[in-house]
Amino acid sequence: MSDKLVFDLAQEVEGSPNVFVRKDWLNILDNQNQNYNNNQSIIDTSQLSNSNKYMSYREAYLSIPFLATLASGSYNAFGTGIAAQAQTNFFTPATAGTSADFSIGLKNWFGQIIHSFTLDYNGTTIVQQTPYINMWNSFKLMTSLSLDDINTQGATIGFYPDDATAWQFVQPIAILPITATPANTLAYTSSFQGQGVCNNSNADAFFPVSGAFNNFNSGDGNLGFLNRQQLINFDTDGILNNYTTISGIPLTTGAAGSGITTYGSLVFTDATRQIWKSYITSKINQTSTVTGVLQHSIVATVYLKHIHSFFNMCPLLKGVFMKMTMNLNNTTTTFVASGASATSTGTVIVPRSIICTSVANPLGGVNPLMLASGQIAVAGPPAFLANGASSLIPQTNLAAAATAGARIDLQYRMNISVGASCLDPSLGIVPQGSLSKSVYLYIPAYTFNPVFEQAYLSSPVKQIKYTDVYQYQVLNISSGSTFNNLLTNGIANVKSVLILPFYSANPSSSTLFPLVVPYITNTTDYALGSTVATVNGNTGFLNGTPVWQSPFDPAGTGPTSPMCWLTNFNIQVSGQNAIYNTERYNFEQFNNQLFGQNSVNGGLTDGLTSGQIDRQKFDMCYSYYYVNVERMLPVEMSVPKSIQVLGQNLSGRSLDLYCFIEYQVEVSIDALTGARV
Repeated sequence: MSDKLVFDLAQEVEGSPNVFVRKDWLNILDNQNQNYNNNQSIIDTSQLSNSNKYMSYREAYLSIPFLATLASGSYNAFGTGIAAQAQTNFFTPATAGTSADFSIGLKNWFGQIIHSFTLDYNGTTIVQQTPYINMWNSFKLMTSLSLDDINTQGATIGFYPDDATAWQFVQPIAILPITATPANTLAYTSSFQGQGVCNNSNADAFFPVSGAFNNFNSGDGNLGFLNRQQLINFDTDGILNNYTTISGIPLTTGAAGSGITTYGSLVFTDATRQIWKSYITSKINQTSTVTGVLQHSIVATVYLKHIHSFFNMCPLLKGVFMKMTMNLNNTTTTFVASGASATSTGTVIVPRSIICTSVANPLGGVNPLMLASGQIAVAGPPAFLANGASSLIPQTNLAAAATAGARIDLQYRMNISVGASCLDPSLGIVPQGSLSKSVYLYIPAYTFNPVFEQAYLSSPVKQIKYTDVYQYQVLNISSGSTFNNLLTNGIANVKSVLILPFYSANPSSSTLFPLVVPYITNTTDYALGSTVATVNGNTGFLNGTPVWQSPFDPAGTGPTSPMCWLTNFNIQVSGQNAIYNTERYNFEQFNNQLFGQNSVNGGLTDGLTSGQIDRQKFDMCYSYYYVNVERMLPVEMSVPKSIQVLGQNLSGRSLDLYCFIEYQVEVSIDALTGARV
């Protein structure tokens, strides 16, 4: 092989004629005039259709500004004499010792902000509105991008997958009364990781490989989450220098006679605003009269080809008028951070905790923001390092708590909004973002070499074959039960069926926990605080709130819920099994159906493949049940067919199945005029 390559290289002739004589990058604004209160962005290409240039939508991308805001609210101090401690436990992100730079981050891929997408071509809708389209697109990216793609594109598109083995399941913790009064009373609280499935640790720990049962690296650092945080949390106050002293002399003092000139940190703020680099734009310390604020201004890149396959199949076109409508996942999350309390003997009875109390997404879609774990540093083995949200939890003085009986709660609101303004009115007046204020479309415009243009237009009508999706749901499949559900009575040109399983937020039967935070009233007893939320025992999260809206769980943005296993699984197309032998085992689904789908050469050529899903990821928390159903005679393709899904839930929890049916669409377009033929 190498000899053949040497021979071919020796015969290469340097240089080739230019197909294009010019390539210009054009950009246009959306139609919202910087106002995204209606959770929508609309872009029309009328400005481009008259440019007399050929547009390459395959290369085009959206520049979407986000403003991520974390703000403190009211605080409560429980216990006699503890109010003074509350004053020293405010949210203070502008102080280095209590920095919250790594407290929040984004879920995988910037495109999670798009809940649904519609495309009108010359006044005709050719891409229908499908909710949760970001779930389908996340699957496509996870099964098509290679490791090199992540190395080169990950920072551009915000794509660093979550660790499939770092998650943990956090149920409410039962707290027994200190004494028999009140008798037989239990209180429930959460932990510092959060509630339900939590994959939000962003500091590495070292777990023993002996003397313990294997739990993989559960609770360890999720490197994908950490990498995504570093894309958006550049801090202009940070000093890119690990040296604080030379020969014992502090560099910050510039001691007389030391011969050291102190220059301090580089000032990046103005340059960062001018070049639109994502960074932390606001840090305000909380006081008794001032709201504490931490804000990230983010400029995200989302390629059109990753939003819909139409753009990936689109040839060079001139004179085209398109209207793109995106519905946006602007989301607000509220949570309470509680400090620990102790008994009169100093025993902690109420642990530090972060409790999510509500999630508000007007569209019911994915929550794009993640909140880091509040784990504090603990000596090992195993050793735990402090996680990003540890500074959000009040550091109650347990010595004082032992005598006064104390706990401090801080209320927080966390919001992500498209644009440069926080769209949560409950946050009041907070600073605006300092970067982009509108969504832009960037697209390359080509001018042909006349010789090659003539060849390109020798067949001016271009046929575009792309795929669209329908979305269906099969809800509340209890653990151990079977299911046999008809998804649709008839869809033509069916290509594939994808099933994403999630823990059910409204199972037909589940245990509901009143989520209350106890506090000590004296040295011998305790009382219950007010109920702040109701927890669903199936998800471990807020009752009625889907898991993909959890700020602790990356579900729906690549991962499914963990360990969602199906058996006796099959897809029936017009009553006929798509899988010859009904699948009973995980390796059958992975090896026979999922592996190689959407990847280079279908995974058949070693050394040349792509995709991020391996067998362990599939088993743990990327449980994609995918079946290719397009293999049929051409005459059968256009005949509408029913789709039925059947199997058995082997998971330990009730499941909701979100099903996506992919089907092929064809349009013919005149490349010269942009007219649909």
